[in-house]
Amino acid sequence: MFDLAQVQSAIGRFGFNGWLLYDFRRSNVLACRVAGLPEDSSFSRRWFYFIPASGEPVRLVHRIETGVLDHLPGEKRVYLRWQELEAELARMLQGQGKIAMEYAPRGGNPYVSRVDGGTIEQVRATGVEVGSSGDLIQYFEAR
Repeated sequence: MFDLAQVQSAIGRFGFNGWLLYDFRRSNVLACRVAGLPEDSSFSRRWFYFIPASGEPVRLVHRIETGVLDHLPGEKRVYLRWQELEAELARMLQGQGKIAMEYAPRGGNPYVSRVDGGTIEQVRATGVEVGSSGDLIQYFEAR
């Protein structure tokens, strides 16, 4: 069960301004587990879920699959074209500083490194610094 207060507390404790969960076709099983998506679910479009260290989360989903994150708290934003996706990502992450993603610098931890390089580039282009969510994943998945 997703506990927003617990997740936000951990985000701050590990030194992040937020945690950006991302998935495309279940390529990021860690994000799917944290988001509480059933293992037998399959989605064909990208989704993002931004959890700030404090405040309301934001769900960013494709117009074809608008209900993918409806069980999670937060505002829902919908995109159709890639230009809308980029604009919404920039708006969602504006001023957030350092965020966590399922990324490991230089591929140092392949178990955590689930987000593709192009998506990391796209997120960095919004002006945020991307750090590894490895400690967050371990905190929520290994205890």
